[in-house]
Amino acid sequence: MDFLQNHIEALIFCSPNPIKVIDIKTCLSEMFNADVPDEDIAGALQRLEEKYTAEEYSFQLYKAGGGYQFLTKPAYQASIGIMLKQQSKKRLSTSAMETLSIIAYKQPISKTEIENIRGVNCDYAVQKLLDKNLIEITGKADTIGRPMLYGTTPKFMEYFGINDLNELPVPKEFTTETDTTSTIGENTDLKETDVQPQQE
Repeated sequence: MDFLQNHIEALIFCSPNPIKVIDIKTCLSEMFNADVPDEDIAGALQRLEEKYTAEEYSFQLYKAGGGYQFLTKPAYQASIGIMLKQQSKKRLSTSAMETLSIIAYKQPISKTEIENIRGVNCDYAVQKLLDKNLIEITGKADTIGRPMLYGTTPKFMEYFGINDLNELPVPKEFTTETDTTSTIGENTDLKETDVQPQQE
């Protein structure tokens, strides 16, 4: 069923974010005006994965953020690294990374709780993370003032190339609300210099 494989390939290429199997199925079912079996979609995805393992391709099909997308292969990290260095201003700052680390491990968490851990005002870092769609407001706390609570988004998992929050590095000492900024950097293994996003 090469035509099905080709349609799925096109959907993955066109999608700006990892596309989930259910979304692929919905698109195909509407296009063909008939239900497309899950096993046919799974088979096509497997053939695509095998196809792009060939050395003639500089990219490969990966599963990340609960969906599928094409990403460049590790062998081309050097050239990509040069490009990323030139675009370093787009990377997260240390402050944003520390704030994101706290939210990832403590969510749902309020800004006040984040600031108690970091020891500094986090307004700018939180806003930057919201702008990049790496975190979102998940609700309000049942405490005085009903402060907003923050949590990570699917974009966060895509950014770091994981499929589930359980895949985050296990912190060595991240048990109390009195952890310092240095503890966040040294013990969560989620430092800007150590954890880099998957590159498209």
